[in-house]
Amino acid sequence: MRGEPSCPKCGGRVRAPGLFSDTWQCSVHGAVQPLQPVLPPSVDGLAVVVRRTQVPVWMPWPLPVGWLYTGVAAAGDDRSGGRAVVVACSGPSPLGGPGELLLISEELGVGLGARYAGIEGPDPVPYMSVDQPPATKVLAGGRPTPLWHVTGTPDDRAVFAGEARGMWLWAVVWPERSGLLMYDELVLTDLREAGHEIELIPCGALSPKIVS
Repeated sequence: MRGEPSCPKCGGRVRAPGLFSDTWQCSVHGAVQPLQPVLPPSVDGLAVVVRRTQVPVWMPWPLPVGWLYTGVAAAGDDRSGGRAVVVACSGPSPLGGPGELLLISEELGVGLGARYAGIEGPDPVPYMSVDQPPATKVLAGGRPTPLWHVTGTPDDRAVFAGEARGMWLWAVVWPERSGLLMYDELVLTDLREAGHEIELIPCGALSPKIVS
């Protein structure tokens, strides 16, 4: 899928580094890590992102029954490598109907997770009650990882966030009731460590949520 880099925080156009700035610039948010065009689901496209990224590329593995990999995008350029990655998966909702899951891993301040969550960013802390027990836990890279419910999001989705391997980990699920998926002992694998197993990932149609 061809296209131009955009702002990870708002989706607006960005200006490439040039004579007056050595960073990518958004007219609203200033210096940003450019969000590269979404790649349709294919093992080859996913492998390219995995090789270039500087952050974990999280995917439920094994995928829940009936679920498929449905797209990926990264924020960053050839010089910096990926500083944020979003992976889309789609499948049957625990309560029936279709479900969509986006997993975002990002460095502090990138703002990609907040954009998909539908909140003001760039980071989730103002919307998390970290003084309270986490809403759920996932196993991320072999480590139990607490995730807190993110408040203030649109009613059509459920959002969870926490920290994994020194980066923000966001889980954004549609519809909101499909958030039950996050309570089902979800196991997340960093695809940078998957090796040849990445060739076994089943691909589906491009998720509409990753391009919105």
